[in-house]
Parts: sequence; structure tokens; C-alpha cells
Amino acid sequence: MCLEAFLFSKEKKVIAIMLINLKSQSEHSFSWIDVSMPTEQELLDLAVKYNLPETSIKDCLDPEHLPKFEQLEDKNFIIIRNYDHLCEINADSIQKLTRKIAIFYGKDFLITIHRHESLVINGVAKKYSNGSICKSPFDIICKIIKDSLQTFEDPLNIIDKEIDSFEERIFLKNKIPDLLKNLYIIKRKIYVKKRLFTLTKAVFEQLGNSHKHNTIYEDLKDTYVRVETITEEIYDSSHSLLNIYISLSSQKTNDVMRVLTVFSAFFLPLTFIVGIYGMNFQFMPELSQQYGYPGIMIFMLLLTIVIYQWFSRKGWI
Repeated sequence: MCLEAFLFSKEKKVIAIMLINLKSQSEHSFSWIDVSMPTEQELLDLAVKYNLPETSIKDCLDPEHLPKFEQLEDKNFIIIRNYDHLCEINADSIQKLTRKIAIFYGKDFLITIHRHESLVINGVAKKYSNGSICKSPFDIICKIIKDSLQTFEDPLNIIDKEIDSFEERIFLKNKIPDLLKNLYIIKRKIYVKKRLFTLTKAVFEQLGNSHKHNTIYEDLKDTYVRVETITEEIYDSSHSLLNIYISLSSQKTNDVMRVLTVFSAFFLPLTFIVGIYGMNFQFMPELSQQYGYPGIMIFMLLLTIVIYQWFSRKGWI
């Protein structure tokens, strides 16, 4: 396989990669056209040239479209999403966390469309421009999907380290500002990735059903299994850590309520006695007793000791 050239338009929006002299049984050549930041008119012109359906062009223009696989008459349409390394820290939706790549392909052409410069596309193009053998657009598509999945590995590893840090600090009872909020955001991010991977799996499975499998496709499946496994483990860890944090918070609340209850149990009978002798009635029999005051103080002390011993036998203090 020989790579002839990179062709740029004057606006530097369209990159055409011409693949010729493919060393395959069919001796077939095909072209790869990568379109970055296209206008609607540019997509319509491309649709006329390659007979692309209008509904699929509308999907290309929708930046929030989810992954899909659509089989057309003599071509196929795919949408995949890769991680956006420029996304906001607290981004928690598929549209905010990822960027879309739309793909049209047939026997003799491959078209990739994206709104921003794509590191995935650039990486795949560089791989095949350095002499790697490519027998069909299917090989390139498998590589694009595989590299798109791999863009999630570093963010997943970062989240995994954050969870380990939170877990250690929680069990050491270190105060962490906005911990509950941070755990919720992490759980939400992982859930979004799980959902995205499920949709992506449906795409490459339908892709595999329409083509004969090869080594590149098997590598794609291995990558998916690895990323999915990591995501499941992190999701379970975040879910467990969130439950542990809520349980520990409830336990702390219960401990505080227990202390308050113990104090209330000590002071409630004493307050009752003081309240009685604080009433301003003229005739109270104990008021005329010479040792009434020290007697009632001793009685209150004994009552406190009895309550303390009872709590001790119960194991409450």
C-alpha cells in the first residue's frame, strides 16, 4: 500500500488522503476525505457527490447526536464519540464530555466529519501515512473506534486515583469540603461513560456483522473489554464509597444524638426537681426543714449516680 499525498483546500478545512496500490486480492484503491469544521453547504456538496442521504447529513450537523450505526443502500453511516480533553472539570453529560465523529464509507471511499480538530483522526492518518498496510475502509474505521475508546483511559485512571484518595481520607475521618458533591460528580461521569460505551459497543458489533473479522477488529474488541471492565470497577467503587460516606455521616449523627440523649437523661430529672422547688408557693413543707437544701442536693447527686450506673450496664456510655 502506498500513500500518495495529503491534499488541502484553500481554506484548510478539507484534508483528502488518497490511498493507492493496496496490496489486497481486489487490488482496489479508495480515498479518505476528512472534513473538519464544515459548513452546511460544504456537507450538502459532499452529499451530492457521494449520494449521501439528507437525514444523515442532518445527523452530522447535530453536535449532540449519540453513537449509531446506519446501513444505507451501498454505503454505511457511523457516529462515534471520543473524550474531549478540553471539556470542563465538572462536565457530566455525553455532549459535554465528548466530541462527535461522523463516518460515511463505501467500497471505494471513506469520509470522516468532525467539528473540531481531532487527535484521533490525526493519529490514525499518521499511522497509515507511515506505511502501515490498510486493506479497506473497514480497517481504518476499526482503528478510529479503537483510538476513540482509548481516549477515555487516562480520564478513567485519574478518576480512579481520586476515588482512592477520597476513600483514604474518609476512613481517616479527614474533613473534605464538598465531598458529597465531588462523589456525585464522579459517579455521574462514570455513569455517562458506561452509557456511551454501551452505545459504542452496538456500533462496532453491527460493523462487525457486515464485514469479515480481522486482527484490527479483534484488537478493537479487546480494547472495548478492557475499557468497559475498568469503567465497571470504578463505577462500583464510586457507588460503594458514596454509600460508605453516607453511612459514616449517619453514624456521626447518631453518635451526636446519643451524647445529647445521655445529657438529657441526666438533666431531665434534676430539672424536674429544681422546677418543683422553684415554684413560689408560700406553704411548701420542705421549706421549713433545717437540712432541706443539703438533703435535696444529696438526693440529686444520688439520682445522678444511679442514672450513670444504669447507662453503664446498658453499655450506652
